[in-house]
Amino acid sequence: MKNALNRKMDKILAREEAGKIKRGLQNRALRKMFANKLSIAGIIIFALILFACCAAPLFTRYSSTKIDLRSILQPPSSAHIFGTDKIGRDVFSRILYGGRISITVGLGSALIATVIGVSLGTVAGYKGGKFDGIVMKISEILMAFPQMILVLILVTITGQSLWNLIFIFSMTGWPSMYRMARSQMLSIREEEYVQALKAFGISSFRIAFVHMLPNAIGPIFVNITLSTAMFILQETSLSFLGLGVPLEVSTWGNILNAAQDILILRDAWWVWLPTGIIVTLFVISINFIGDGLRDATDPSQIGSIS
Repeated sequence: MKNALNRKMDKILAREEAGKIKRGLQNRALRKMFANKLSIAGIIIFALILFACCAAPLFTRYSSTKIDLRSILQPPSSAHIFGTDKIGRDVFSRILYGGRISITVGLGSALIATVIGVSLGTVAGYKGGKFDGIVMKISEILMAFPQMILVLILVTITGQSLWNLIFIFSMTGWPSMYRMARSQMLSIREEEYVQALKAFGISSFRIAFVHMLPNAIGPIFVNITLSTAMFILQETSLSFLGLGVPLEVSTWGNILNAAQDILILRDAWWVWLPTGIIVTLFVISINFIGDGLRDATDPSQIGSIS
């Protein structure tokens, strides 16, 4: 009986190594993802804006930084489809080139925070002990401060630059990822299959990162999308206040910074309204994608679509 059980367990592990089980789950998750109309709309909007920003030279011949004093505050026209700003720069070009920076800040910060937080949370949740206690205290200290206030303090200390902003967002964003990954590991580590893997002498690293972490991947994906949207909005807010990326660099926040002038806000809507719409659409698309990923990777709902 024991030998038969051992042979059955060996077959299951071999099939998992070959990827047969995982492919079935992935295919089912993809079908569920593409059955969600809002997530499809989010993917389309996200892809269109991302492609337009990455391929900006294909869509505009203007520089995002070149000043043209003869074209100050021109309304939308065939020459400048989104008009020009108060020093003659083409707004459409600034939106496209600025999107590169804003998306890089948002997505880059979210990915770095995820790698740090999930790695620490996976180890701490599985092993526990003093390491878990120390990291938990550090995360509690960071989360005790309102994140925007903490970011403002760190920006004041480190100075305004693109890389400083990514570093600050990553360092202030990982605690939420850590606590989410830790809680998932704490609930999963008592499962029977984890105890069986321990009994077969599989290493703790392999159990935690190969067998347990994939079962928590749904909340992680959702958290990445939410963090990306949050960091883009934070960069936009900081740059609008003049405390984010230096003003000479095109970002969505720096474009909106011009709306602090009441005359621009009232009489030159084309300077800030298109940018605001693009930021709103991009953040909404990320949230739609996150909702679709959550539903598609939720183990409790994985069998709802065959």
